[in-house]
Amino acid sequence: MRKLTLLQFTLMAIIVIAMPTYAQNYTSHLDRSQARSMTITQLGIVATSQTLAAQAGAQILARGGSAVDAAIAADAAMGVVEPMNSGIGGDLFAIRYDAKTGKLAGMNASGWAPEKLTVDFLKQKGYTHMPQSGVFSITVPGCVDGWAKMYAKYGHLPWAELFEPAIYFAQHGYPVTEFIDAYWRHGQSLLEKNDNARRIYLPGGQPPKVGQVFTNPEYARALELIAKDGEDAFYRGPIAQDIVKSVDELGGVMSLSDLSQYQAQWVDPISTTYRGWKVYELPPNGQGLAALEMLNIMERYPLPEWGFFSVDGLHVKMEAQRLAYADLRRYVGDPKFSKIPTEGLISKEYAAQRAALIDMNHTHCDQPPGNPPHASNDTIYLSVVDKDGNIVSLIQSLSAGFGSGVVTDNYGILLQNRGGMFVLQAGHPDELEPHKRPYHTIIPAFMEKGDIHIGFGIMGGYNQPQAHAQFVSDIVDYGMNIQAALEAPRFTKLDWGGCDFMIEDRFPPFIYQGLEQKGHVLIMRGAYSSAMGGGQAVLHNSVTGVNYGASSPRKDGAAIPEPAPYFGAEEQ
Repeated sequence: MRKLTLLQFTLMAIIVIAMPTYAQNYTSHLDRSQARSMTITQLGIVATSQTLAAQAGAQILARGGSAVDAAIAADAAMGVVEPMNSGIGGDLFAIRYDAKTGKLAGMNASGWAPEKLTVDFLKQKGYTHMPQSGVFSITVPGCVDGWAKMYAKYGHLPWAELFEPAIYFAQHGYPVTEFIDAYWRHGQSLLEKNDNARRIYLPGGQPPKVGQVFTNPEYARALELIAKDGEDAFYRGPIAQDIVKSVDELGGVMSLSDLSQYQAQWVDPISTTYRGWKVYELPPNGQGLAALEMLNIMERYPLPEWGFFSVDGLHVKMEAQRLAYADLRRYVGDPKFSKIPTEGLISKEYAAQRAALIDMNHTHCDQPPGNPPHASNDTIYLSVVDKDGNIVSLIQSLSAGFGSGVVTDNYGILLQNRGGMFVLQAGHPDELEPHKRPYHTIIPAFMEKGDIHIGFGIMGGYNQPQAHAQFVSDIVDYGMNIQAALEAPRFTKLDWGGCDFMIEDRFPPFIYQGLEQKGHVLIMRGAYSSAMGGGQAVLHNSVTGVNYGASSPRKDGAAIPEPAPYFGAEEQ
């Protein structure tokens, strides 16, 4: 187990003490310096995990585009420059904040299972568990219809213009960045299993290296069709035909009607309060309610008084994770197929019951789910704020890195493996059924108090709710700004059950010792571990009109400001 030595921690403390008194206030909360500063501007900001995509969105804002326009453009570009984690073969969720009305709108663009992909079908094929890759893990991609529905309500610029950056990068190429190079190498064995994946995404038989220029002209043609004909090209036109043909050749059961009948949905966000802040997530089939349940449990303890470097504070957060995730696994599925007690799970009364189970002296590693009252896998996240203060919090994914590993014949589209979240167990909320949406890990979030409005998200499968709760706590309990909160050391657990948590090595030694004495098994990770998930955040102050942006150093991205019209161009 690797920890900070006493000498290292003492030196870090000396450096902080020696900092000028005019340094930002977060140093007094964390006794550490902040790796990056926030982006601050009176114009818009786009924050993504890859700088070229963030720049594309910022330029859309400069051309008069809305926050939704910029989000679509940045997301389309992300599918090109970070292809293992996003693209038109995946799903999408988003929250939009309207600065004039203060209202939120949620978009659930998660796809459903093919009609002929059933439990009996898979069992006849010899499967006892849901396949995690390959043709039987593919669900209908929801991303493009999500874009189209968001644009129809909130788009300003011509639809085709939003795809020009992505098409440019796909045709002309882009140099591969550092984190993305590592993800690509990690996915090589999956890509080698599919002829199209190997041909397109392993040029010369190898993943492209850092700085190597990668092009994808086949994917560019798909984007050109979407730019010209909208979602029809994807769900009813040549792209749909390419998907069905490619799946059929591998023995899959996707049909043209599975695609043509699909519709993304507008949904109402769910929320709770946390020490005077309102925190929003999207409802099931996503896992956002676990973040809200965690916050409700955490609120019952004096975390601000204990401070960030507190054994008891981290113990409470870890125990809250165990309690909320036990409920998550038991109850969350597609609400069209299962009755999910969402309001009960995020109620304050239920949180009191769950919090009463926490033993401050010892961990309980395997908490069972509770009985809430019933009321009447690799990902990209981006956030956008425009000059008017409208915010889009958007997350998009192929599920695991490179999704199913299946790439279409004609357009180079990686198809997601989100179907791997289904189970073959009868009666389970996530039992595989025709045209059912699987449990979804990707969740956008939003929080506000008074004049401050924050769109945020943190990637990483099961990491996401627990990372959201820690981010909110860092801002509310410890007074961090959005950049410091994204950077702050975190813990995570990416599976179910057991006493173990992964934790970054930037806590002082007494934290690890104290947690181990309570029974936690700690798996040490590096200073900015990718296991903790990269994230982005934007903040709008509705009194001053100033916008702030932040991007996690656990990814290659940045928060890029909208260019000002300093060369004499008319202001939009």
